[in-house]
This record gives sequence, C-alpha cells and structure tokens, in this order.
Amino acid sequence: MPRPLVIGHRGAPGYLPEHTRSSYLLALENGVDAVEPDVVFSRDGVAIIRHENEIGTTTDVADHAEFAARRTTKTVDGAAVTGWFTEDFTWDELSRLRCRERLPQLRPDSARRDGAEPMLRLRDLFELVADFAEQSGRRPGIVVEIKHATFFESAGFDVAGLVGAEIEAVRADLAGLPLWIESFELTILDRLADAGVAGTRIFLLEADGAPYDLVAAEGEHARCYRAWASPAGLDALRGRVAGVSLDKRMILDPAQGADGGRVLVDAAHERDLVVFTWTARPENAFLVRRHRRRGGRSAWGDYRAEWAELAASGVDGVFVDHPDLGVDAFRN
Repeated sequence: MPRPLVIGHRGAPGYLPEHTRSSYLLALENGVDAVEPDVVFSRDGVAIIRHENEIGTTTDVADHAEFAARRTTKTVDGAAVTGWFTEDFTWDELSRLRCRERLPQLRPDSARRDGAEPMLRLRDLFELVADFAEQSGRRPGIVVEIKHATFFESAGFDVAGLVGAEIEAVRADLAGLPLWIESFELTILDRLADAGVAGTRIFLLEADGAPYDLVAAEGEHARCYRAWASPAGLDALRGRVAGVSLDKRMILDPAQGADGGRVLVDAAHERDLVVFTWTARPENAFLVRRHRRRGGRSAWGDYRAEWAELAASGVDGVFVDHPDLGVDAFRN
C-alpha cells in the first residue's frame, strides 16, 4: 500500500506555537512532505497566517493598550465571536504582535515559547519553504487553507484575487514544489479555478455541519458535509475539485464497520479524487474514544493504533501536529 503524505499541520504545533517560523522549520527538518498554513487577511489586504481571523487567543494583542478599543463582537460563519480581528489591523500593526500557544493547558511546553515570535505573512512562508528546498535538495509542498472566505468577501475582500497575487508573486521561487489550496467552502475553490490560480484544489469536509458559503446562499437546503461524502456528493465533486480532505472521524466512525473508512476512501478514489485526512494528534483529547488511555486529556493515548487505521483506509495524505511522530508512523 502506498504511504500517505505527511503534512505538518500549521507547522509542528505539538511542540511549538502554531504558524510560527520555528514551528514550520521544525516540521520541514523532521521530514514532512508538506506544511499547511491557514490564511486570513489584514485590513490592507495582506494574506496573514493565523488559525482564525480572531487573534485574541493566539497573540498578545490583549496586552497592547493601543489596540484595546478594537476588541469587538462579530458574526463569523453564523456564530458570534468576541475578540480582535485581523481585518481591523494593517499588516504593520499586526507585525508588532507576538504569537502564543493556542492550547496552553494541553501543550504547556509549547506555551513556554509564548511571545518569542511575530506572525507570518503567506509570502514569508513561501520564502521559507523555497529556501529550505534549495538548501536541502528536497521538494516539500505547501497546503494553503483559506479561512472564512464568505465572511471576508462580504467585507469587501477579493479573496481569490489576493491569494492568486501572492502565488503569482513567488511562482518562480516555488517552481517544482507541490502546491495545494483547500477550503471548507466550495465557492472560493470555484473562483480560484475560474481565475486560473495555480494549485491543486481540495475540499475540506467536517464530520458535522454544512459549508458556510452554501448555508449563506441556500439556508436549510444546503447540502451538509456528510452528504458531500456520499456517492452522490462525490459524483458532484468529480472534475470540480481534485480531492477531499476528511475529518478523521468520518474514517474512524465505528458505526461504519471495520471497513467503513476504506469504503469511503475507495469511493473517492473511484471518482479520481485524492483523499487527505485531518488531524492526527497523539493526545487523548483528540483521539477517538477507543484509543484513549489513562492520564487525562493531555496524556498520549494509543495514537499508533488510531493512525494505523487511518493508513489502512488508503488515504493519500495525513495532517499531523507532531511531524516526527507522523513521519515515523506513516512511513514505517
């Protein structure tokens, strides 16, 4: 069976604060096949690498008195969120902030690096990967995840145009390096295709809910993620995107039976769709119940057993938070 690609999910956030230069560099040094940044935008249209556009939990913005008045509440993808948002800051302002561990209770070792590094722009990561490729002789890829496209477009951002411009600006530097673009929303993937933006398009599927772009347009009639993973849903995706990236619970769900994950992956492959899955993490907090062990949420459970099930399903790529563990488990 072919070995799946190992993708450093936001770098190496099992060890260092996510989306920082050191986190991405550690993932590359650990031998991942690709790294994955999440992309949101500043007020002046710069593509910023952050888990969400709300940055109160992942930066020290709350410690900056000059930005106190910008704390607000917004509705993002149908949910009320309170905090500080990237689109209310210029890149120059955001560059003054420092990153923090998003899950300090689960990952206290990583939290000890709080305040050490600034945020990155997408172009910064492109340059980092290109430089690493030149120095190492390897060809690591980049999986760009576009976050909250409908929200940003409703705020006046040309999401496809901004992402396309970033990629075009570094086309020469990234020549020969794999590039994927993924989103939980199909509309932005269609717009990227229509605009001729380089990159292999992947549709992210959650185990629950429905794509927000479709909910915004169709309301209760929007096709849910589970329906997109059905044979009919996969038929509709064939030729529209190159692949799907499945919440691992869709593969590991015991209700499907022992071979349910393999059946799902095979169904996608039969329609010429590649299949990624997310996110392989060793902590009990993130493992399915049957693989958890004693020690509490932050303790490591029987992650190897869970990851073996993912590999046996035939997936083409796996997102991991601990790149060294992922490389060891999925390549051996």
